[in-house]
Order: sequence, then C-alpha cells, then structure tokens
Amino acid sequence: MKVSHVLLLALLSTISVSNAQEVTDGKFGNGMLNLIAKDSSWSVKFAPRIQFRATFSWNYDGDKYGKPQQNFLIRRARLKFNGFAYSPKLKYKIEIGLSNSDIAGANEYTSDAPRFILDAVIMWNFYENFELWVGQTKLPGNIERVISSANLQLIDRSLLNKHFNIDRDLGFQIRHHTILSEKFIIREKFALSQGEGRNITSGNIGGHQYTGRLEALPLGEFEGGGDYIGSDLKREKSPKLLVGVTYDYNNNAVKTRSNSGSYMFTGNGFYEADITTLFIDMMFKYKGFSLMGEYANRNTDNPIATEINGIPTGDIVETGNALNLQAGYLFKNNYEIAGRYTTLEFDPLTTIDPQEQYTLGISKYIVGHKLKVQSDFSYNTTLGNKDELEFRCGFDLHF
Repeated sequence: MKVSHVLLLALLSTISVSNAQEVTDGKFGNGMLNLIAKDSSWSVKFAPRIQFRATFSWNYDGDKYGKPQQNFLIRRARLKFNGFAYSPKLKYKIEIGLSNSDIAGANEYTSDAPRFILDAVIMWNFYENFELWVGQTKLPGNIERVISSANLQLIDRSLLNKHFNIDRDLGFQIRHHTILSEKFIIREKFALSQGEGRNITSGNIGGHQYTGRLEALPLGEFEGGGDYIGSDLKREKSPKLLVGVTYDYNNNAVKTRSNSGSYMFTGNGFYEADITTLFIDMMFKYKGFSLMGEYANRNTDNPIATEINGIPTGDIVETGNALNLQAGYLFKNNYEIAGRYTTLEFDPLTTIDPQEQYTLGISKYIVGHKLKVQSDFSYNTTLGNKDELEFRCGFDLHF
C-alpha cells in the first residue's frame, strides 16, 4: 500500500475514534478536529484542504487565437496540523501535500521519494518578543509567497512569485518584534537555511542561505493577521499598512533560481554561484479595499554555468527583476473584484523573453477563505507575438 494511502487511513481512523459518539460545537472553518489535553500540556488542530481548478487557454499564432487548451486538476490537497506541546510558548506546525503539484520534484537528493512534507517546524517563544523557529517552512521572503495559498485573492500567485520567490527551506529562524509606540510596530526576521529547497535528505552541496527581512507597520496591526491574508475580509475600520524589505544571499547556490529551479550540473559536479535576491513589498487595507505591491530582483556575478575549462553547460541563473501590483474591493455581499498587473524583465543572458500579464478576477467568499469560489481572466504577452489568453475558475474548501 502506498505511503499516502496509509497516511490517510491513519488520519481517518484517528478522527473517527476521537469523535465517535460525540457531537462537536466547533464551526466550519475552525478545523475539523481540535483537541486540548486535560492538563493543558498539548493541543492539536487538524484542518484538511481541497483546491480544485479548471484552466482554459488560447495561444496566439501570429494571425489568430487557436483552439483552447483545457486542464482540470486538484491544484492542492493538503493536511494541516498545528498546536502547542508542553507549553503554549512551544508551538508546532505540520503541513502535508498530497496533490501531484505538491509532491513533484523527487530526485536523488530527496531519496527519490515524493516530497510530501511542506511544513514541519517548531516555534519557541523563548524570551519576551523573541521566537526561534527550527525545521522546514517558508523563508521570510516576498509577502505574496508567505500568504498561504488558501488565502489568496486571485486563483494563484503572480508570475513574479513563480520566477523569483525563495520558497521553503530547512534551517533556523529568529523572529522578533519591537513596539515603538501605541501603533508603530517593527518586525525583524532572520533565517539560516540549507539553501537547496524543501525535503533535501542528502547534500547541502553548495554553501548556506542567509535571509533577513524587516517589516514596518506604522498604523498598527492588521485585524486577524490580515497583513498576510489576501482581500480585506475584516473590512479594516482604520487604514492599515505594512512595508517590508527582504535581502537573501545564497552562498555557492547550485540551482538556477537560488534554492529552487533545476540543478546546474557539470562534468565533475555542480556549478556554484553566489545569488542575491531582493524584495520590496507592501500591503494596505481599509474598509474592504486592499492593495499589494511587490518588487523583486535576483542577481549574480556569473550567471552562465560553465565547465572547469570555461565551456558553457547550457544552464543559466535566472537573473532580472519583476514588479507586481494587485488591488481589490470587497462588496458587502462578499463578492470581490480584483485586478493584477505583473511585468518581468530578465537579463539578456538568460534568453528568457520579457513578460507582462494583466489579470481581472471575481471571487465569492461564502465562509471567508475557508469556502470560496473564484475565477480570473488573464492576458499574457511576450516578445515575438507570443500572446496568450487564460481563463481559470475553481473553489477552495478548507476546514
């Protein structure tokens, strides 16, 4: 029996035993299972997710748009656990992915195994406003990446995130926040990670990855953690603003997109390059209106991978910059209209054409982000008349 089948059976058995002959008063959206030990020494919350998507796209052939290509898929299917152990100051999070998109990428450095684990991290509030994170989770990168895929304003993240994000990795993080006044808050985040992405079981082939992020909230905290949630579902009664800057340095990186992308193999090992990534982003919300902006830049001194004798291997680090602007307005009936503009500009050596994308989306939030129906329509354009139209629709169900 496959590992995923065993895992599902074990979880279903646990849930059925825990809830047999019992009626819970928990509401939908607060987790399928919430348990706290009688002595308050531990807790667990279990919340599965399903995200279905249908995509239709038309490519422009220089004269007209061709027949539509279509694709139905389970974009995400995940099992999430979180809670505390021993003390409320010692928290944990585990997230397991079961869809093909979640587990793809097996190779010899992941023991040729599906990459089931998304998050497995312990968070310890060891002193005042300091937290130590240990394990695998998202690095403190661009705001769009750190927003959960369950809480997105549009069907999926932007092209900026697709090409420039620094994703998940294994290592350590230190997080702290400083309260400067009644409203003004500063957050500081630092991560030391392996530098090759999630679920690596052997290697650390190159050096390490160092990530620092600074966030300013001059107008106070967002309600319900809304600075890292798409759309203004809380309808902020007063303006709220987050401005963030992230700098990431991956020493001797061996992948084309820092800790993601493909490995840069050579005849006697790997090509290594010091890769830096910069993000500047913001989030603003007020009375149903939301605005998010992001700028990204990736750079390296030697982007073309070469053999020892200087002959190019064919691999090139994806360097360049991108801009993403996104805004939406949530009506009182919980319908939302949102728009996004994204532009990508790669360095000429990468041979990747510049891209622009215009997206218009409509969403209906039935139970916030826990149960929603979304659709969007995009126009993508690149050099050489490589235009594309794309329509997507789908739903999220998140306990």
